Amino acid sequence: MVGILAAGAYVPRMRLQRQAVVAAHAWFAPGLKALGKGERAMGNWDEDTITMAVEAARDCLTELDRGRVARIVLASTSHPFADRQSAGVAKEALNLTDKVAALDVSGSQRAGTSALLQALYAANGGAGDVLCVTSQKRRAQPASELELTTADAAAAILVGKGPVAAQFLCGHSLSIDFVDHFRAADAEFDYNWESRWVRDEGYAKIAPRAVKAAMTEGGLTPSQIDRFIMAAPVKGVNETVAKACGISPDKVADPLTGQLGDAGTAQPLILLAHALETARAGEVLALVGFGQGCDVLIFRATGQRAARGLGVTGWLARRKPEANYVRYLTLAGHLDIERGMRAEFDQKTALTALYRNRKAVMALVGGRSTKTGAIQFPKTAISVANDDRTRGTQEDYPFAERRAHILTYTADNLTYTPDPPCWYGAVEFEEGGRMTVEFVDVEPEHVQVGAPMRMMFRIKAVDEMRGFTKYFWKAVPDYRLATAAQLTAK
Repeated sequence: MVGILAAGAYVPRMRLQRQAVVAAHAWFAPGLKALGKGERAMGNWDEDTITMAVEAARDCLTELDRGRVARIVLASTSHPFADRQSAGVAKEALNLTDKVAALDVSGSQRAGTSALLQALYAANGGAGDVLCVTSQKRRAQPASELELTTADAAAAILVGKGPVAAQFLCGHSLSIDFVDHFRAADAEFDYNWESRWVRDEGYAKIAPRAVKAAMTEGGLTPSQIDRFIMAAPVKGVNETVAKACGISPDKVADPLTGQLGDAGTAQPLILLAHALETARAGEVLALVGFGQGCDVLIFRATGQRAARGLGVTGWLARRKPEANYVRYLTLAGHLDIERGMRAEFDQKTALTALYRNRKAVMALVGGRSTKTGAIQFPKTAISVANDDRTRGTQEDYPFAERRAHILTYTADNLTYTPDPPCWYGAVEFEEGGRMTVEFVDVEPEHVQVGAPMRMMFRIKAVDEMRGFTKYFWKAVPDYRLATAAQLTAK
């Protein structure tokens, strides 16, 4: 059977408090008060669609052999490059082989469900296991409703044949140029139409058609749907559509808008991954993606485990409330503050050197001596072993998934960083090897000698003159075991 083999997600640590946004705009847009409850996920300056996609994919592939991945598809409407493949960058960061096919999908808010549907068809046709990743970091104009409702997050679903966690029963798509919003190729922000019209003419009329057609194709009745998963950002729409399909509104999955927000293309797959964390064997899940038409995918849970990493629940639990609206504006690039002379240096990347060292830079692959076992980063022709400086004995040794601990640290308030201070120091990995790296997502109490850390793929710097983003790995607190213990206690 073909279906979902594993599922993962990623949610940035910071949570923008909606009340802080409302308070800042009360003088101009008091009507925003109705959207002022709860919080939304907010990426830091060094997080984008690609970095979040990589972390979601790592979460999905926890405990799995990455050699099984034959294709990677990355769906988003916020790809950081117009002409550089996001899926290709993610493939490098995940240290997948060059045989892995890579594809970007975009153009619609249902790009995530469309990519998942095509991945399932490809896997069923013999294409091998497909890693379907969807990630979103949309720019929202200050004082707009989207600024309050949107979210930065990602999800990853591995599909293929074998002992699946959820069997794919059927899928159906409608393609209709219903323009509820749009963004021109040269525009910075979306242009949105009136929400009541979108609700009544879009969701209420298009989605039920697609859901009913999918149930007919799968030979299912509305009463057989145990979970109705839809990510409409307008309150009450999910229940309205379910009812129009004959599905009881109490079967509608929590859209997570109060604690996460709406992650656009990623939201349906985030909700699917969240549902699979608790789905019981035999439960039927209907997933709906809306945008210039509608996708419907129906699965039956088998009872096999889908989430092996933190999953949606774990990432949501890792949170830091952020009530400083000016900080949000700055990190999101809406406010161009005075950065000082220390920020005035050229960030040009030598693309030739990047290509030659892509395994080290993009995948954090170092070296291990086949003679002495000495581990090092970066990989060099001569081993760092003090007792045996052998030449040509280095084999590839990936560091990205290795746990580490802090040896030394510094909080630098003079070096320029968009989110000061700049934390950095030396870390040592569990099986050997040391390197100096930046620390992110930390508080002062997190940074102490011996503190456990893990590596995370982030933006290193941005070459603003040429529009090129430089990626590398940074160290973050290793919260995985602590979070798992907390969740177990609950």
